[in-house]
Amino acid sequence: MKISIDNERKLIINLLEKYGAETKEANVVADVIVDGDLKGFSTHGLGRFPQYIKSIEYGTIKTDAEYEIESETVSAAIINGNHKFGQYVTVKGMDLAVKKAQETGIGVVGIHDSNHYGIAGYYADIASIQDMIGIVISNTEPAIAPFGGKKALLGTNPITISVPSDQFYICVDMATSVTARGKLLELKRKGEELPEGMALDSEGKPTTNPEEGLNGSILPFGGFKGYALAFMFEILAGPLVKAAYGEAVKGTATPDEECTKGDLLIAINPDKLGGAGEFKLEVDDFVRGIKEEGGVVPGDREMENIQKNRQEGIPVDETLYQQLKDIANKVDYEIDKFFDE
Repeated sequence: MKISIDNERKLIINLLEKYGAETKEANVVADVIVDGDLKGFSTHGLGRFPQYIKSIEYGTIKTDAEYEIESETVSAAIINGNHKFGQYVTVKGMDLAVKKAQETGIGVVGIHDSNHYGIAGYYADIASIQDMIGIVISNTEPAIAPFGGKKALLGTNPITISVPSDQFYICVDMATSVTARGKLLELKRKGEELPEGMALDSEGKPTTNPEEGLNGSILPFGGFKGYALAFMFEILAGPLVKAAYGEAVKGTATPDEECTKGDLLIAINPDKLGGAGEFKLEVDDFVRGIKEEGGVVPGDREMENIQKNRQEGIPVDETLYQQLKDIANKVDYEIDKFFDE
């Protein structure tokens, strides 16, 4: 079955409100989830929604909390999310980074004690839409074993960079592992196997079983280079922003535990350097040269997926549908009207 983009957004907002979320926050969560599904990141789209509801039920997402700016300078700040919705806190964080970059050329905002925020590209795009470069770095629960080791001690630790352009969508949104943890969770839900070369079991042996991979470790992309980036991002999104690191990071995939991961948000204002107009002209010229050679630009696949998913709707597997049905039944809400066979 499928759900249209408009219906997906309405369903998320309505259910979140029934579970105690404020409308302004429910709208942000819905926007981010829909953005993930539109761009083809189904692992961070509607498939993650049941995790957020469980977190509300466990009290690890606090619908009545308020985030706070703990420290601040003209170009930097630290935010304590106080375990609100990760989407809402991160939007506020990037808004603050952009505001600082407008004044000083760069804004750097660290976040701790927030929650899983879905697709990182959404927040980097907040900056690029305003003619700035947006960078998002985060850490997650351990999923990658140290190079040469067996036990997972580092997160999949994604990085996203979105660049302003007059003609193109330019954004790289990637984990430092060969695949995101959400992909293993999705395949486990669907009862499907992993492709070979993605994960190791708890004994350090290759596995195609997603549950064994979740209990073992996911391989870094590019061998040592991917591991080295995950290592550095663990520091930048951990100790630098007053968040946890290594084995102390919890709650990004376990809704019964308070989330302890961190986020580092950066906005860079080209207008304070060589000028935003000239920057975008040269970026577009560079991209055209790549495309004239038949090359692919980061963001091309997302744009193709957006067009396709707007037209065709978002696929919903039977297991996910039943999870959504169970969520709705708890609050006496009918969801069948939102889905097409």
